[in-house]
Amino acid sequence: MKLVNTLQKLKDGVDLKIVALGDSLTFGWMTEYGYIDYLKTMIKQEYPASIFSIFNKGIPGDTARDGLRRVENDVIRLSPDLVLIQFALNDAYTGFSPEDFQSNLESIILKIKDRDSTEIALLTSVALLNHAENKFAQEYYKKISESGLKYNIPVVKVHEYWETKINSGIKHTLLVQLDGIHPTESGYKFMAEAVFDLFR
Repeated sequence: MKLVNTLQKLKDGVDLKIVALGDSLTFGWMTEYGYIDYLKTMIKQEYPASIFSIFNKGIPGDTARDGLRRVENDVIRLSPDLVLIQFALNDAYTGFSPEDFQSNLESIILKIKDRDSTEIALLTSVALLNHAENKFAQEYYKKISESGLKYNIPVVKVHEYWETKINSGIKHTLLVQLDGIHPTESGYKFMAEAVFDLFR
Protein backbone atom coordinates (compact mmCIF):
# COMPACT_ATOMS: atom_id res chain seq x y z
CA MET A 1 0.00 0.00 0.00
CA LYS A 2 1.53 3.27 -1.14
CA LEU A 3 0.79 6.88 -0.31
CA VAL A 4 0.24 7.72 -3.97
CA ASN A 5 -0.96 11.32 -3.61
CA THR A 6 1.59 12.18 -0.94
CA LEU A 7 4.52 10.87 -2.97
CA GLN A 8 3.34 12.66 -6.10
CA LYS A 9 3.09 15.98 -4.30
CA LEU A 10 6.56 15.56 -2.84
CA LYS A 11 7.99 14.80 -6.29
CA ASP A 12 6.14 17.70 -7.91
CA GLY A 13 7.05 20.24 -5.22
CA VAL A 14 3.38 20.86 -4.45
CA ASP A 15 2.58 22.12 -0.95
CA LEU A 16 1.97 19.13 1.33
CA LYS A 17 0.54 19.14 4.84
CA ILE A 18 1.17 16.23 7.24
CA VAL A 19 -0.37 15.83 10.70
CA ALA A 20 1.09 13.38 13.24
CA LEU A 21 -1.53 12.36 15.81
CA GLY A 22 -0.37 10.35 18.78
CA ASP A 23 1.03 10.15 22.29
CA SER A 24 4.42 10.94 23.85
CA LEU A 25 6.29 8.96 21.19
CA THR A 26 4.88 11.33 18.59
CA PHE A 27 5.47 14.33 20.86
CA GLY A 28 9.14 13.45 21.32
CA TRP A 29 9.25 13.02 25.08
CA MET A 30 12.34 14.36 26.89
CA THR A 31 14.59 14.67 23.83
CA GLU A 32 15.68 17.52 21.59
CA TYR A 33 14.96 15.49 18.46
CA GLY A 34 11.93 13.23 18.16
CA TYR A 35 10.99 11.01 15.25
CA ILE A 36 9.22 13.86 13.46
CA ASP A 37 12.38 16.01 13.52
CA TYR A 38 14.40 13.20 11.95
CA LEU A 39 11.62 12.44 9.48
CA LYS A 40 11.57 16.04 8.24
CA THR A 41 15.27 15.86 7.45
CA MET A 42 14.93 12.51 5.68
CA ILE A 43 12.05 13.69 3.50
CA LYS A 44 13.86 16.88 2.52
CA GLN A 45 16.99 14.95 1.58
CA GLU A 46 14.98 12.51 -0.55
CA TYR A 47 12.82 15.23 -2.14
CA PRO A 48 14.88 18.45 -2.21
CA ALA A 49 12.25 20.30 -4.25
CA SER A 50 9.44 19.39 -1.86
CA ILE A 51 7.40 21.92 0.09
CA PHE A 52 5.86 20.35 3.17
CA SER A 53 5.00 20.93 6.81
CA ILE A 54 4.47 18.43 9.62
CA PHE A 55 2.20 19.37 12.51
CA ASN A 56 3.07 17.51 15.70
CA LYS A 57 -0.14 16.65 17.51
CA GLY A 58 1.33 14.19 19.98
CA ILE A 59 0.26 14.57 23.60
CA PRO A 60 2.02 12.58 26.35
CA GLY A 61 -0.31 10.16 28.11
CA ASP A 62 -2.93 10.14 25.38
CA THR A 63 -4.82 7.04 24.33
CA ALA A 64 -6.67 6.37 21.09
CA ARG A 65 -9.83 7.52 22.84
CA ASP A 66 -8.15 10.86 23.53
CA GLY A 67 -7.08 10.97 19.90
CA LEU A 68 -10.68 10.43 18.84
CA ARG A 69 -11.72 13.32 21.06
CA ARG A 70 -9.05 15.55 19.49
CA VAL A 71 -9.29 14.47 15.85
CA GLU A 72 -11.73 17.13 14.73
CA ASN A 73 -9.77 20.08 16.13
CA ASP A 74 -6.21 18.76 15.84
CA VAL A 75 -6.46 16.98 12.50
CA ILE A 76 -9.52 17.59 10.36
CA ARG A 77 -9.54 21.35 10.96
CA LEU A 78 -6.05 21.54 9.40
CA SER A 79 -7.16 19.80 6.17
CA PRO A 80 -4.05 17.60 5.93
CA ASP A 81 -2.95 15.58 2.92
CA LEU A 82 -1.55 12.83 5.16
CA VAL A 83 -2.19 11.77 8.76
CA LEU A 84 0.24 9.58 10.73
CA ILE A 85 -1.54 7.89 13.65
CA GLN A 86 0.41 6.38 16.57
CA PHE A 87 -1.20 5.02 19.75
CA ALA A 88 -1.18 1.75 21.72
CA LEU A 89 0.99 1.64 24.84
CA ASN A 90 -1.01 4.08 26.96
CA ASP A 91 -4.16 2.20 25.97
CA ALA A 92 -2.55 -1.05 27.12
CA TYR A 93 -1.26 0.37 30.40
CA THR A 94 -4.46 2.22 31.35
CA GLY A 95 -6.84 -0.70 31.02
CA PHE A 96 -8.30 -0.45 27.54
CA SER A 97 -8.78 -3.88 26.03
CA PRO A 98 -7.26 -4.54 22.59
CA GLU A 99 -10.80 -4.51 21.21
CA ASP A 100 -11.63 -1.15 22.81
CA PHE A 101 -8.38 0.25 21.47
CA GLN A 102 -9.17 -0.98 17.97
CA SER A 103 -12.67 0.47 18.12
CA ASN A 104 -11.34 3.92 19.03
CA LEU A 105 -8.59 3.70 16.41
CA GLU A 106 -11.05 2.79 13.70
CA SER A 107 -13.36 5.63 14.74
CA ILE A 108 -10.44 8.02 14.19
CA ILE A 109 -9.80 6.46 10.78
CA LEU A 110 -13.43 6.79 9.72
CA LYS A 111 -13.62 10.44 10.74
CA ILE A 112 -10.54 11.23 8.69
CA LYS A 113 -11.64 9.10 5.73
CA ASP A 114 -14.74 11.27 5.42
CA ARG A 115 -12.32 13.60 3.62
CA ASP A 116 -11.66 11.58 0.48
CA SER A 117 -8.35 13.21 -0.40
CA THR A 118 -6.67 12.59 2.96
CA GLU A 119 -4.26 9.65 3.14
CA ILE A 120 -3.58 7.81 6.41
CA ALA A 121 -0.77 5.68 7.76
CA LEU A 122 -0.80 3.77 11.06
CA LEU A 123 2.25 3.32 13.27
CA THR A 124 2.97 0.78 15.97
CA SER A 125 5.05 1.87 18.94
CA VAL A 126 8.39 0.56 20.19
CA ALA A 127 9.59 -2.89 21.18
CA LEU A 128 9.83 -3.39 24.95
CA LEU A 129 12.68 -5.11 26.75
CA ASN A 130 10.54 -7.11 29.18
CA HIS A 131 9.31 -10.21 27.34
CA ALA A 132 5.89 -10.34 29.03
CA GLU A 133 5.25 -6.62 28.49
CA ASN A 134 6.40 -6.84 24.89
CA LYS A 135 4.06 -9.76 24.25
CA PHE A 136 1.20 -7.82 25.85
CA ALA A 137 1.94 -4.73 23.70
CA GLN A 138 1.91 -6.83 20.56
CA GLU A 139 -1.74 -7.71 21.17
CA TYR A 140 -2.43 -4.03 20.49
CA TYR A 141 -0.01 -3.84 17.58
CA LYS A 142 -1.87 -6.76 16.01
CA LYS A 143 -5.08 -4.72 16.15
CA ILE A 144 -3.32 -1.88 14.33
CA SER A 145 -2.33 -4.28 11.55
CA GLU A 146 -5.87 -5.65 11.36
CA SER A 147 -7.30 -2.14 11.01
CA GLY A 148 -4.76 -1.30 8.32
CA LEU A 149 -5.82 -4.31 6.29
CA LYS A 150 -9.50 -3.59 6.85
CA TYR A 151 -9.25 -0.03 5.54
CA ASN A 152 -6.39 -0.55 3.04
CA ILE A 153 -4.08 1.71 5.03
CA PRO A 154 -0.30 1.22 5.27
CA VAL A 155 1.03 0.16 8.67
CA VAL A 156 4.55 1.04 9.83
CA LYS A 157 5.67 -1.70 12.20
CA VAL A 158 8.09 0.37 14.26
CA HIS A 159 8.46 -2.37 16.88
CA GLU A 160 9.60 -4.86 14.26
CA TYR A 161 12.15 -2.40 12.88
CA TRP A 162 13.51 -1.95 16.40
CA GLU A 163 13.64 -5.72 16.89
CA THR A 164 15.69 -6.05 13.69
CA LYS A 165 18.17 -3.49 15.00
CA ILE A 166 18.33 -5.19 18.40
CA ASN A 167 18.87 -8.59 16.80
CA SER A 168 21.74 -7.10 14.80
CA GLY A 169 23.55 -6.33 18.07
CA ILE A 170 22.33 -2.88 19.11
CA LYS A 171 21.50 -2.86 22.81
CA HIS A 172 17.90 -2.10 23.69
CA THR A 173 19.12 0.05 26.58
CA LEU A 174 20.70 2.46 24.08
CA LEU A 175 17.34 2.99 22.41
CA VAL A 176 15.26 3.86 25.47
CA GLN A 177 15.40 6.29 28.34
CA LEU A 178 15.56 5.16 31.96
CA ASP A 179 11.86 4.25 32.01
CA GLY A 180 12.55 1.54 29.43
CA ILE A 181 9.81 2.80 27.10
CA HIS A 182 10.40 6.32 25.78
CA PRO A 183 13.05 6.42 23.06
CA THR A 184 16.38 8.15 23.25
CA GLU A 185 17.37 10.20 20.21
CA SER A 186 18.91 7.03 18.77
CA GLY A 187 15.60 5.24 19.28
CA TYR A 188 13.67 8.08 17.67
CA LYS A 189 16.02 8.03 14.70
CA PHE A 190 15.22 4.35 14.14
CA MET A 191 11.52 5.13 14.52
CA ALA A 192 11.88 7.81 11.82
CA GLU A 193 13.75 5.39 9.55
CA ALA A 194 10.86 2.94 9.84
CA VAL A 195 8.32 5.64 9.02
CA PHE A 196 10.42 7.03 6.19
CA ASP A 197 9.96 3.78 4.28
CA LEU A 198 6.48 5.13 3.47
CA PHE A 199 8.09 7.92 1.47
CA ARG A 200 10.37 5.84 -0.74
